[in-house]
Amino acid sequence: MHTGMARFGFYYVDGCSERKKGNLNEAIKLFEECKKIDPKNPAVYYELATTYHLLGSNEVALTNAKVCAAADPKNEWYQLILIDCYNSLKLYYQSVKVREALVKQFPLKSEFKEDLAIEYAVLGYYDKSFKIYAELEEVYGINEQITLNKVKLLKSQKKYKEAEQELLKLAKSDPTNPKYCAYLAELYLELNKQEEAKLMFDKILALDPQNPEIHLALHNYYINKGQDSIAYYHLTQAFLTSDLDIETKTDILNSFLQRAQMHDAQAFTDGMALAKIMVQVHPTSGKAHFNYGNFLKTGNKSKEAAASYYTAAGLDRRDYKIWDNLLYTDYLLQEYDSLEHHSRMAIDIFPSQAQNYKYNGLANIELKNYSKAAQSLKEGLEFSTENSQRLDFLSLLGDAYFNLKEYPKSDAAFEEALKINADNTYILNNYAYYLSLRCIDLPKAELLSKRANQLKPNERSYIDTYGWILYQQKKYTEAEEWLSKAANMGPKNATILEHYGDVLYKLNKSTEAMVQWEAAKKSGGNSEELLNKIKTKKLND
Repeated sequence: MHTGMARFGFYYVDGCSERKKGNLNEAIKLFEECKKIDPKNPAVYYELATTYHLLGSNEVALTNAKVCAAADPKNEWYQLILIDCYNSLKLYYQSVKVREALVKQFPLKSEFKEDLAIEYAVLGYYDKSFKIYAELEEVYGINEQITLNKVKLLKSQKKYKEAEQELLKLAKSDPTNPKYCAYLAELYLELNKQEEAKLMFDKILALDPQNPEIHLALHNYYINKGQDSIAYYHLTQAFLTSDLDIETKTDILNSFLQRAQMHDAQAFTDGMALAKIMVQVHPTSGKAHFNYGNFLKTGNKSKEAAASYYTAAGLDRRDYKIWDNLLYTDYLLQEYDSLEHHSRMAIDIFPSQAQNYKYNGLANIELKNYSKAAQSLKEGLEFSTENSQRLDFLSLLGDAYFNLKEYPKSDAAFEEALKINADNTYILNNYAYYLSLRCIDLPKAELLSKRANQLKPNERSYIDTYGWILYQQKKYTEAEEWLSKAANMGPKNATILEHYGDVLYKLNKSTEAMVQWEAAKKSGGNSEELLNKIKTKKLND
């Protein structure tokens, strides 16, 4: 017998150890060995019930829990595992009977009474639940959690007057606690008693003047009253405290921004002021500077917006939307040095975001750093998944390679782009123009340019390209018609005027050609070739 009990002890201790480690199946094997040695030991059934319950085998767990609970009704742990098993199987009526017995067995344990009250509420025994809370209140006095539980029960029965009385009693118990007034305000709002809620808000502000939640509540109250200026005052007060979280402030600012972007001037003015306050209160928050930047951009203050976005990016480096807005603003400003620098930083932080490479390639093309542009665009193309994005990359690559005089690569990029969209007018025009500048494959260039003009018949640069291709093919009369049309559209353009002058010269209209060349020079044309034409008064092919 002594040897058997020793084995029992070893198995039991090892079983408890394996259960704690999470080796539940191994623990069950050890506890089953214990049961063979001592089949009436309630502790073994308790451990088996607990372990099966952890495994989710609730039926088996319940069978074992019943044994240990019946064997020792005074052991609270045995009763609690039985309750857990009943609840897991949604056998709430059986569970509540065990809880009632526990309360009788341990009348001084308030937690058992509270659990029974909750279970009564679940079953819809509201009066029984309320009675327990009332008994607890008699013992412990007015208590916030007990009151809230009572109020929840009363509200579930639509006994709002009684719920109000309970909360008034709680507030009276500590008149200096603003939270108790807030509970009342919440109830009044739920009942649409706006004026009663307003009285509570005023009381709370008297106790806690910086409370942002109450300022927001008062903002809503005065908005509903149509008193917008007072409402906005309370909104500014909420923004002036750091206790109101940045996410809530951002949500509020976004609502102003959306209205501002729909040309609501007052929303823009008010939102801008709130965004300034947010930056003052949260100077180290990237979101605060980003929000301010959004309002600056909406107000057409792009340069100031870029500065705010850059500050935001420094504070919150991992927020991609900040960088995206910074790069886009640099692009709008045509600040290509900044765009190149900032896009390179963005690539380092977000190496798989294709848009960063596109901006970097575009900036380097504008800065005439064509090798750098081609390298960035090649890398970014690897991360481009959407056809529209790939189209942009291939178009820019065509430009970069052309300027590098790597013509086969330029042509290949344009051809690949046209496979994606054969009717992209920008690509059709650029590809055609580059072919004409090289004086190769001019029939193909003419077809490409003609298609671009069919798709966009009044695009000045496309008209010029088509005229120039006709010129390169010595179709001077047709070319004059197209180049004349382009020259007389919109503001003076040096390249178009020079092209027009060239075709006039070829048609033996040298005096008129000189007029166009001089006009090209006045419009900013300063190439050596143009200046030589003016100097010699002739076209030097």
